[in-house]
Amino acid sequence: MDASYLAQFYQTPHETLLMDFIKQATEQENLLDLSIGDPDLTTPNEIIQAAFADAQKGHTHYTAADGSAEFIESILNFYQRYYQLTFSKKQVRATVGALHGMYLTLQVLLNPGDEVIIHEPFFSPYETQIIEAGGTPIIVPTFAEDQFELDPKRLEAMITPQTKALIINSPNNPTGAVFSKTTLEAIANLAKKHDFFILSDEVYEAFCFQEAFMPMARLAPEHTITFGSFSKAFAMTGWRIGYMIAPDYINDACRLLNEDVTYSAPSISQQAGIYALNHYEKLVPPLVSTYEKRLRYVEEQVQQISFFEMQPLKGSLYAFINIEKSGLSSVAFAKKLLTECGVLVIPGKAFGISGDGHIRLAATQSMAVLEKAFQRIKLLSF
Repeated sequence: MDASYLAQFYQTPHETLLMDFIKQATEQENLLDLSIGDPDLTTPNEIIQAAFADAQKGHTHYTAADGSAEFIESILNFYQRYYQLTFSKKQVRATVGALHGMYLTLQVLLNPGDEVIIHEPFFSPYETQIIEAGGTPIIVPTFAEDQFELDPKRLEAMITPQTKALIINSPNNPTGAVFSKTTLEAIANLAKKHDFFILSDEVYEAFCFQEAFMPMARLAPEHTITFGSFSKAFAMTGWRIGYMIAPDYINDACRLLNEDVTYSAPSISQQAGIYALNHYEKLVPPLVSTYEKRLRYVEEQVQQISFFEMQPLKGSLYAFINIEKSGLSSVAFAKKLLTECGVLVIPGKAFGISGDGHIRLAATQSMAVLEKAFQRIKLLSF
């Protein structure tokens, strides 16, 4: 037997660009890895100890399929406390990370031929998940001159009778863009006018550096499905816990599908999430401050390098750096950086064609690592 026994979709890897870089990086000595979106900080000890105590008390069994009553209540309380938004219990689902929620939603929403719009550059699993669900991805580029905000006029030009949903991600991976209230209101109005869902990936909601975060559900509550995660704001990537908030009929359909996938999210991770949300105001600001400080340092260093440029820092964990003055494509530049400097970043083309001419640098390493990386980068010549 060989790969020909696989389903056709999986016979050819779809992320060969990233796979090639990862393979090459594993062979690199003294590597400084600025590619990964996994915070280097350990989950706050308070969360770990609270979860450990809960495990000893017996929270090691299945919870209800949607999540434990306490977990769902903690999500409801957080949104009411922080954003003055009210949802019903039937709208909330514990998920195994935000991407699990997106997968379930696309699977229950899409019929063959349905279209889902994505603003580019984008987190690559969005496109693959749409295709896996039988849908058609429709790409709308964003541009540096617009600070990578989605232009509502460009968006409306791509809407057709087959448009089922739009995926938005603000604060954005990879660009760091944070959509303005004006842009979000325009998107909400288009969803209402054309009757499509907004699938709002709000994983980086805590990482807004210039203005308060605006949940999409505040502007288009009946047309929004929200995806949240504990991975970034609480440095809990390995706990694999997130949530989705959707109309109850969407959540009901996701429950049926998820019974054949994971059934429920890990009980001990739900307990950790309860403690985390109930202590959000204490735990999150120091972590966010750490990453903002690192990104401010990156911003300062970029200004000192002739072949680098970047948009004003607004949010997320990433710097999306323009490298066009180098004369190289994003792939060629990233390869040069890896082979000559031992610094690993992600070429912008990995996030879509309009990402070319940029690299994504993740501030998920210590200041000492960032300083060493920029010392090496400054030795590059073209």
